[in-house]
Amino acid sequence: MASRILGRVIGGLSGGILPSSGLTSLLSSSASRAFSSQAPIRATLFPGDGIGPEIADSVKQVFKAADVPIEWEEHFVGDEIDPRTQSFLTWESLESVRRNGVGLKGPMATPIGKGHRSLNLTLRKELNLYANVRPCHSLPGYKTRYDDVNLITIRENTEGEYSGLEHQVVRGVVESLKIITRQASLRVAEYAFHYAKTHGRKRVSAIHKANIMQKTDGLFLKCCREVAEKYPEIKYEEVVIDNCCMMLVKNPSLFDVLVMPNLYGDIISDLCAGLIGGLGLTPSCNIGEGGIALAEAVHGSAPDIAGKNLANPTALLLSAVSMLRHLELHNKADQIQDAIVSTISEGKCRTADLGGKSKTTEFTRTIIDHL
Repeated sequence: MASRILGRVIGGLSGGILPSSGLTSLLSSSASRAFSSQAPIRATLFPGDGIGPEIADSVKQVFKAADVPIEWEEHFVGDEIDPRTQSFLTWESLESVRRNGVGLKGPMATPIGKGHRSLNLTLRKELNLYANVRPCHSLPGYKTRYDDVNLITIRENTEGEYSGLEHQVVRGVVESLKIITRQASLRVAEYAFHYAKTHGRKRVSAIHKANIMQKTDGLFLKCCREVAEKYPEIKYEEVVIDNCCMMLVKNPSLFDVLVMPNLYGDIISDLCAGLIGGLGLTPSCNIGEGGIALAEAVHGSAPDIAGKNLANPTALLLSAVSMLRHLELHNKADQIQDAIVSTISEGKCRTADLGGKSKTTEFTRTIIDHL
């Protein structure tokens, strides 16, 4: 039962969560790819940096053992700045995601230096990945301080404090511009309410700081209220960001679906991941207009353990499961998800971050044994 409940939560990252035209194009494209033929489905894979290649290899092994009809098109972070993207990501890798419409991304660390953009920011901007969706659900058999966490964070992904507009006014004074637009706010609000309606969720909470940032966060709330009027069956509330953090730690069951601007989403989604055991257990998917979906592990690249066979591949595996649901490959998604949950709940084979001593390869083999 617990595994099936988790399946419904992670299933929320499937194609059926896009509103309006995005929903139509996504369903038609994914359904046709999934059912029109037995030919392999091409998907872009960014193994990433640090532990990325190791956990990406775990995904490839599990997919092969489960006979998943995915043909990976791998792209790696370059060692020189591509002037077309202004980052270490090449234009060809971005075109691969646009062409395939679906992808999986391991952790990426932006090299320290000047004159280039963050790798993750480049992906969000260039592919217009406007919503980051993270389900946070207690994993059966893995004990944390909370037993019943079951919430969804939906983060606006393209603007806010992460617009990248900073400059020095005078020496010793720098200015960063927070951009909030009606278009982006309406888009992510519509997404959140449509998600809640189609997945049986009863409440949407808009997280803000409009008591201080009255114009920017005020506009965001105005857009959320406007969309909320179209969904009278969904309870709508507004919660100040600092109070939200306190409420989440005291009683996460107070929330259902949370929607928020970029920076707040970065903070709150990580906080929620901590409630269920950490970023190593949390799947994530970025949704873009036109049906693009890029699933990803949102934890860091952990260079300190890279190459040591110590990494936990669960987050990337569960994100890969969400990618399969996006492609309407639900049987394969269920099969892999059940194997992951069984491995963790059994408790015999766990990586160090889960309190065990198993290696990445051992953990992967155990999942394959449970398929």
